[in-house]
Amino acid sequence: MSQTSKTFASQADLEEKRVSFDKLSEHAYAYTAEGDPNTGIVMGDDAVMVIDTQATPVMAQDVIRRIREVTDKPIKYVLLSHYHAVRVLGASAYKPEHVIASQDTFDLIVERGEQDKASEIGRFPRLFQNVESVPPGLTWPTLTFTGKMTLWLGKLEVQILQLGRGHTKGDTVVWLPQDRVLFSGDLVEFDATPYAGDAYFQDWPQTLDRLAALKPAKLVPGRGAALQTPEQVQAGLEGTRAFVSELYAAVKAGVAAGRDLNRVYREAYSQLEGKYGHWVIFAHCMPFDVTRAFDEASGHVDPRIWTAERDIAMWKSLEGQ
Repeated sequence: MSQTSKTFASQADLEEKRVSFDKLSEHAYAYTAEGDPNTGIVMGDDAVMVIDTQATPVMAQDVIRRIREVTDKPIKYVLLSHYHAVRVLGASAYKPEHVIASQDTFDLIVERGEQDKASEIGRFPRLFQNVESVPPGLTWPTLTFTGKMTLWLGKLEVQILQLGRGHTKGDTVVWLPQDRVLFSGDLVEFDATPYAGDAYFQDWPQTLDRLAALKPAKLVPGRGAALQTPEQVQAGLEGTRAFVSELYAAVKAGVAAGRDLNRVYREAYSQLEGKYGHWVIFAHCMPFDVTRAFDEASGHVDPRIWTAERDIAMWKSLEGQ
């Protein structure tokens, strides 16, 4: 691992990704882009739901264009799987009747939404194309729920579920029981590194077990290709669980041995790089992931707020820049 050559976060990532728009069932589509953040689409009898919005309204227009190629039904609902800016700042483009989120996600927007917006725009320039198109302020939910909420889009049952903490404390999934399709948000990634800077490492594996208990036939992860067989779904769940578990175990052992964050980071990086280093945004995520794991293993139950300034200070400390 080079300690001197890494550009901050994903600022050097400038290559455009190829978009795929896959039909998973009569009612479910996946908008994916080679490891960039995914968007899910639910086509009901009388309305459309969009799950995670893309990072800017200009980028969301490409999602809308593809939806309009298959339906003229109104986009009534936007569902936020969690609060991160890259997932929510495109919401205004859809002109939805309602923006739905868990109450925990709403609370995180109140607590740290502004800081997260500035932080993520700094980390991911390419993902915030035409950032000037983002309206001032934050994306605010108009409907919140705790635990479970069911929408009926005509005869289509859409279950909106909070199954536990993992990627954030507000993580929300969308389950179509008739089609057995699950939209997981960033609780599940596929060939992409889980970002865990706001995570609950000790809860995340159990939350994945609850997702697996639904027995989805297909799954749209937060990043990576849509998983279109039960075997692929299992691989996505197991890969995410393995990364989260192995990273936390490595960091917890370092904390228990009294090592400082820098040494724990170097050791965890070297332990995980061989198995996961080829995953999308591995080098980006690891400093944030290990820092959060170090905090959790040291008794800090809830994640600290990432600001643009904290991002840079942490990166310089761990990556020597």
